[in-house]
Amino acid sequence: MTEPATTSGGGGSLAMISAAVTAVVAIPIATTAIVLGTATAGAVVALSGCDRGGPGGGSVAVHQQVLDADQMDIARTIVDVVHQRGLPRRAAVLAVSAGMVESALRNLNYGDRDSLGVFQQRPSQGWGTPTQILNPVYATHTFLDALIALPGWDTMPPGVAAQAVQRSAYPDRYAPREDAAAAIVAQFWTGPDNPTPPTSDADSGTEAIQAVTAKTRCPDLGGSNIPLHPDTVDPTTLPVGYTLPRDSRQAAAVSFALAQLGKPYVWGAKGPDSYDCSGLMLASWAAAGVGIPAGTMNQVHAGHAVASLAHIQPGDLLFIPGSLGTPQVPRHVGIYAGHGLIVNSYDSSTGVILEPLSAWADQIVSIRRVVTPSTPSLPPGGSATT
Repeated sequence: MTEPATTSGGGGSLAMISAAVTAVVAIPIATTAIVLGTATAGAVVALSGCDRGGPGGGSVAVHQQVLDADQMDIARTIVDVVHQRGLPRRAAVLAVSAGMVESALRNLNYGDRDSLGVFQQRPSQGWGTPTQILNPVYATHTFLDALIALPGWDTMPPGVAAQAVQRSAYPDRYAPREDAAAAIVAQFWTGPDNPTPPTSDADSGTEAIQAVTAKTRCPDLGGSNIPLHPDTVDPTTLPVGYTLPRDSRQAAAVSFALAQLGKPYVWGAKGPDSYDCSGLMLASWAAAGVGIPAGTMNQVHAGHAVASLAHIQPGDLLFIPGSLGTPQVPRHVGIYAGHGLIVNSYDSSTGVILEPLSAWADQIVSIRRVVTPSTPSLPPGGSATT
């Protein structure tokens, strides 16, 4: 539970889809107990490689704790926001340590009372709407707003600044996580520990911030490899007669995704100016007030499985191997918008586009329904039930 220190603020059938869904079950960590015993203080021990990782890398052990690719993706996002704001490395350490305590660095769709997201921020306490809080980019910004409003935040003893922001009933939980958080931040930090503070542009009144981004621990594995069909579907324009789904949450997620058409693809980005494929899914469902995991590796387990394309509904997540994935480990995801259309952050040269569902049909290895609609839309060629 977090209370604010300031007023700041997820036409054809799929062959053998059940086997495919079973095949993408979680990363095995049976061997991690052996590795954990050898981890030294401050060390980050890799448990899996980029074949099982995202922008933040694969799973790791740090201070006897296992973090998977999704958690490392969240950590990288936090560091990236700190970089964008030109803040010291200390801010990233405090934010990551708070995220470790509050959610284990996961984008939680639940919490104590109305607590949500990575930092378990409460809409009722002024941290923002559920839509905002469930996007880790926004949640990190509001944590940082409250942090830097504290005089001397960067020189406070371990745990004190994080507790002053979070106002937890358990104030002693933050300090013990700072060493592990510092080791995680070190995986992503670039540039000086204390960057030059941003300066105001005299002409525009805006702040000039150094163009520094967090490291990505793995190369971009998320691009699509399905040939584009601009002659079949205009990639940036909805067809005449298009209507949003009837269910309010589906409509919110789909309309958000559609509003991002034309924006660039950036590996690891979760908005608001750019997205990778899984970042667009997270932000779209956050717009509906529903939290889903950060990366494709965990999104493929979000919600529940849909048996075939005959039962697809708007808002469903569709997974394909992509350019460098496999049917067992799909690395690309799009959201079904209805009317035979998919919204997809395609790759770094194409950005967010519309594609025909028919172009994806033969490559889809998993369909996930994030929420069960209260007013289901009619799926293509099938009943409205799953």
